[in-house]
Amino acid sequence: METYTLIGPFSQLVSMKNTPLKGAIKDDDLLSIQNAGIVIQNHRIKAIDDFSKLKQSFTTSDTKQIILDKNYVCVPGFIDAHTHICFAGSRAQDYAMRNSGKSYLEIAEAGGGIWDTVTKTREATKDELRKGIIKRASLHAKRGITTIEVKSGYGLSIEEELKMLYAIKEANTETVSDLVATCLAGHMLPKDFDGNHKAYLEYISDSLFPILKAEQLSNRIDAFIEKGAFTPQDIYPYFEKAKAIGFDITVHADQFSTGGSEVAVKMDAISADHLEASTEEEIKILANSNVIAIALPGASIGLGCDFTPARKILDNNGALAIASDWNPGSAPMGDLLTQACILGTFQKLSNAEVLAGITHRAASALHLDDRGILEVGMLADFNLFETADWNEILYQQGQLRPAQVWKNGQKIHQQGS
Repeated sequence: METYTLIGPFSQLVSMKNTPLKGAIKDDDLLSIQNAGIVIQNHRIKAIDDFSKLKQSFTTSDTKQIILDKNYVCVPGFIDAHTHICFAGSRAQDYAMRNSGKSYLEIAEAGGGIWDTVTKTREATKDELRKGIIKRASLHAKRGITTIEVKSGYGLSIEEELKMLYAIKEANTETVSDLVATCLAGHMLPKDFDGNHKAYLEYISDSLFPILKAEQLSNRIDAFIEKGAFTPQDIYPYFEKAKAIGFDITVHADQFSTGGSEVAVKMDAISADHLEASTEEEIKILANSNVIAIALPGASIGLGCDFTPARKILDNNGALAIASDWNPGSAPMGDLLTQACILGTFQKLSNAEVLAGITHRAASALHLDDRGILEVGMLADFNLFETADWNEILYQQGQLRPAQVWKNGQKIHQQGS
């Protein structure tokens, strides 16, 4: 016997349906349904229409009706397509030193930087890492984020990367949001590795990649192309091996210097993330490809550096997603909605472009075609904000939190409860 859940009426339902993957979007282009309702069946959306019509169509005893008596706006569940929430320790001292004028090199020489987090993460047990992921993912869920990408990359050995990825996999069975694991073993050359960059990447690709596939720990390979990390020449063979095995490729690109975005395009990567240093040349290369640009405003805020040139990427018909980069070093805030709103202010993005960047376009950056849009057949992942105008969500720059968060057709959070 079929059972349904009918929810409504919403003052507005912003579906993101028919929103293009690439290019600029005007606010007037968004499809907004007034006095709408949603019918859920088996974790997915069965119907979206005028609420009164849905009440007439779904009248059987097998339909559970949830009648809303306040003004609510319904939008897709948010998707954070780039995080590092599997870690141990704190880099508060890095933050203080950076704000007092110390350079990245000076901070690293004083015992800070990525290696500090690697050391603390290696010292942590898998269970401690799992609990940390669950805690951060739970906070994300309360903020309306129903899908979260999570990277390894603070292990930098076969054993330690596996510990991180098993922690992510196990946490995914205990979190209400979906976790999408990415292997970032190519984060930096570990200080304790007896060999050069090429030898380290060969060690990882030969030994770790087959285990990732066999244990279904991740289908995504990432690497940091940057001075002090890996060069394009280092990374090409690594990515080629990953692609041959069937992994999706994503790239930490153009954060402080250029070169990474070109690798992303040549390797047909699913995304190029950061891009704060991208020039007109890189922007055009990306826009003429299928690579999705992911802006990480949290890193710009944390480091006090320029934002990703999001406006130029969109105006050149590029695809732009927005993610938090939540990590203990450069982006400790982890508040996706606030960061996206700030990026929109500084880059003059329309509200529609910001919302697309954390829903529909973010889903595409993770190769997920069953979420990010509210339409029949999609997962019933959505947020309800207590307002009559969806623009208020972005206008309040993260201070208006979801009153309700729904994941797979189940209410996973209600404000005040």
